Amino acid sequence: MVAARANWLALQLREPAVEHAHCTTIIREPWNKGKLVGEKAPLKLKEIWAIRVRLQLAGRHRDLALFNLAIDSKLRACDLVKLRVRDVCYGGAIASRAIVLQQKTQRPVQFEITEPTREAVGAWLGHAGLTSDSSLFRSRLTGSAHLSTRQYARIVDSWVRQLGLDKASYGTHTLRRTKATLIYRRTKNLRAVQLLLGHTKLESTVRYLGIEVNDALEMAEQPEV
Repeated sequence: MVAARANWLALQLREPAVEHAHCTTIIREPWNKGKLVGEKAPLKLKEIWAIRVRLQLAGRHRDLALFNLAIDSKLRACDLVKLRVRDVCYGGAIASRAIVLQQKTQRPVQFEITEPTREAVGAWLGHAGLTSDSSLFRSRLTGSAHLSTRQYARIVDSWVRQLGLDKASYGTHTLRRTKATLIYRRTKNLRAVQLLLGHTKLESTVRYLGIEVNDALEMAEQPEV
């Protein structure tokens, strides 16, 4: 009886160790730990051109096309990285306008492709030898048809660091917001910006651009006290 009880106690003491050995829990660190993931600042004109010049001098054909098209299209990262050549190229020529179905809203959005962007995309297509069905921004990782949003975010971070900017304040949404912000500042036409961003509600555009705060600050700066 004593021996049986001793064996039972020994088994109870061993069980947690055995269970621990076979039930290993993998704890993954959250991707946004220690990062600011709130509203991202748009780029200024001088910063846009600074990035363009650096990419041109370095001969980074893909990155220059990616940067210019991100600014022009105002697309979310998930839509930008999935673009195919046929989305922006018709009959062997880069289109001046394109239409893309947004992944988030399942609504089409139209955007312009300016001449500098058409030149950059054309140079990238010639350099990479892409076909109509090819992903426009192929990943350099094997097994990936196109850039992932994470890869795109890292590329944007590298552009921001080159300018000496605080990368916590900038991200992929920076490029989506940049041209929309410039257009609003020039025209004050909220409806136009709403259409360009593909927002379903005007309130979303107001919040996205933070224009109520910006306009209030601009008005506060005008009177002399």
